[in-house]
Amino acid sequence: MNTTELIQINISGPDRSGLTADLTEILAKYDATILDIGQADIHHTLALGLLVKTDSKRSGDILKELLIKTGALNVQVHFDLVGEEDYNNWVRMQGKNRYIVTILGRKITARQIAKVTRIISDQGLNIETIQRLTGRMPLDESEKPLTKGCIEMSVRGMPADRERMQGEFMKLSQSLDFDISLQEDTIYRRCRRLICFDMDSTLIRTEVIDELADRAGVGAQVRAVTEAAMRGEIDFRESFTRRVALLKGLDISVMREIAENLPITEGVGRMMEVLRRSGYKTAILSGGFTYFGEYLKQKFGFDYVYANELEVDPCGKLTGRHLGDIVDGQRKKELLRLIAQVEKIDIAQTIAVGDGANDLPMLSTAGLGIAFHAKPKVKAEASQSLSSIGIDGVLYFLGFKDSYIQPPVPPTAD
Repeated sequence: MNTTELIQINISGPDRSGLTADLTEILAKYDATILDIGQADIHHTLALGLLVKTDSKRSGDILKELLIKTGALNVQVHFDLVGEEDYNNWVRMQGKNRYIVTILGRKITARQIAKVTRIISDQGLNIETIQRLTGRMPLDESEKPLTKGCIEMSVRGMPADRERMQGEFMKLSQSLDFDISLQEDTIYRRCRRLICFDMDSTLIRTEVIDELADRAGVGAQVRAVTEAAMRGEIDFRESFTRRVALLKGLDISVMREIAENLPITEGVGRMMEVLRRSGYKTAILSGGFTYFGEYLKQKFGFDYVYANELEVDPCGKLTGRHLGDIVDGQRKKELLRLIAQVEKIDIAQTIAVGDGANDLPMLSTAGLGIAFHAKPKVKAEASQSLSSIGIDGVLYFLGFKDSYIQPPVPPTAD
């Protein structure tokens, strides 16, 4: 009487072209069914796993031929019989929630991974896969001081306490100088379509109103109000009105000089190139000023810009007033929803990135909210935080890999 056997086959050793084909051809010869397969290659060393269903009368011949072939290929093979009940329990696990844990920083250390995986284990979750998203790290870190390291873990199960898990991740990331993201692996995670950015201290490494204030000779006064607003200590509308009033009499000619010398945040150009090629819609939603948002739009190809318009008198001087509604935190949230509606994008497919307290409403509304080099209050309230590398780290939170986001190589002329 023929019975079915489930066999787990684990193969490891030096990798070479055609190895997987050689081994699976043996399975094909005996009409075996492959229930699961996974393969990884680390520095030319292969790790291949297969879960196979076959007729018990044929299993002996399969194992014999695999032993002979793996011996000839100089790789090791290990067989395990899997019980039907164990297999069915494993299948039922597929219905459980899955989460993506992303770890990134200038480099990835064993201490970081050990601490993160211990938190995952303590929450009763199981790591199914681990993959590297960034290119290989150089041995001499001084050669490339702005290197990035990122790994992504696929985790199965239901956390015992997700809020506590998130809090432990955030605390750990601050103490060990890296960033970590915890996202539920839903259909929306890999099909985001709209990403909205704050401008000042996010896309650029300054607050434009502070730059204008320096030219007007009121830098100290304006910076004090700016910092209080970003920390959430005073209402943004009040702070905005007070700061703009201090700019009265400034000649608008200085705006072009400031725009052309804006300190662009690390990674903006690379990030925007990838987002454009990938079909994302992008927007600047800023409590800063339209002139500078439009400059960045032209430079990097943003689709939308919403910011504040400064009033100018007939002599080309700032009046100390603004035109139209103030783009504050609530307005950013409304604009995020409006752009998504215009582009026919589900709100779960949106991303928001910002650093200040006035960004919190849009960060909490978007499908994925990322606090970038943010103030402590913002980090504490945002679900994701990015502080250790440039803003192109956002790409890794979205699951992009360096291997397929590098700019295309132009064809060589004949």
